[in-house]
Amino acid sequence: MNRIGGRPLPREQAEALRKARILEWAVLGYTAVTITLIAIVMGSSQAMRTAWVEDILSTIPQIAFLVALPIVRRAATAKHPYGYHRAMGVGHLVAGVALLAVGGNLCVEAITGLVRQEHPPIGTIQIFGVTIWQGWAMIAVMAVILVPPLIYGRMKMRLAKQLHNKLLYADADMAQADWTTTVGSIVGVLGIGLGLWWLDGAAALFISAGILWDGLKNTRASVLDLMDMRATTYDQSEPDPIHDQVDRMLRRRPWVRDAASRIRDEGQVLHVEAFVVPRRRKVKVDDVDRAVADIVALDWRVQDASVSVVNELDLPEEEEVEREEGGRRRPRS
Repeated sequence: MNRIGGRPLPREQAEALRKARILEWAVLGYTAVTITLIAIVMGSSQAMRTAWVEDILSTIPQIAFLVALPIVRRAATAKHPYGYHRAMGVGHLVAGVALLAVGGNLCVEAITGLVRQEHPPIGTIQIFGVTIWQGWAMIAVMAVILVPPLIYGRMKMRLAKQLHNKLLYADADMAQADWTTTVGSIVGVLGIGLGLWWLDGAAALFISAGILWDGLKNTRASVLDLMDMRATTYDQSEPDPIHDQVDRMLRRRPWVRDAASRIRDEGQVLHVEAFVVPRRRKVKVDDVDRAVADIVALDWRVQDASVSVVNELDLPEEEEVEREEGGRRRPRS
């Protein structure tokens, strides 16, 4: 449980990973209940049906995380010398593509329903011998499930930050935004009750557009990571600070004249390639070994590191500009 890539995790991350696994299983169980409840009361409301599909889709990132977890724990092999860390990225991509495809289909259905001016009927049901409008049952169910995603979404977000796990972050982000789906479905049902038939279709379009946006966002993020974009923070909002930490640490060494690095984000851990320009022609192997060890010690996420001694740094044009402005430098890929 407390290993990634065959290596032990620090205590804090090991505990966070354990909590994430338990939380994902618990939320899957909760989601199974909500899916069943919505299926029972949704009737012919397009907004409710779309919210039901959205609940089903929300399980994909959770399942992808749980499936990828035992895979990323495996140690590197001759066939997979970089380990199996990309399994998290693959899971992220699968979840994004599924959301994208289904969200697009639901958008088309919602627009078609509005164009055709479909008027979804909502009848009555009997509960404990009392006949009520079915819309009240729909609204009651959606009101009950409104709050929990906000709570466990925040919990997942904290764990995603601790674990630098972008798949878990995508799951948390979707959970925190789930309240908009719930509110949208309630508005759609109330619209039918008030005789505003188009509100149901508009709510369905709003919900499906949210699913489509989640799909686009997560597909883009996962593809960029799999294409070895420079390492970023867990939410991809900015470059990972580990870049500057590695470069500064190497430049402070007495035998190093200049240094730059490029870092591959492998889903939850990092692979660092550092390039150093020495001050002298002869470099001790021990110095290089100590540099590698210090890079690995900088952050628990650094699973692999290598240091290459070069005559000069070959930087892309944009990196040369950053160099002149005092920014971070990296070697040409």
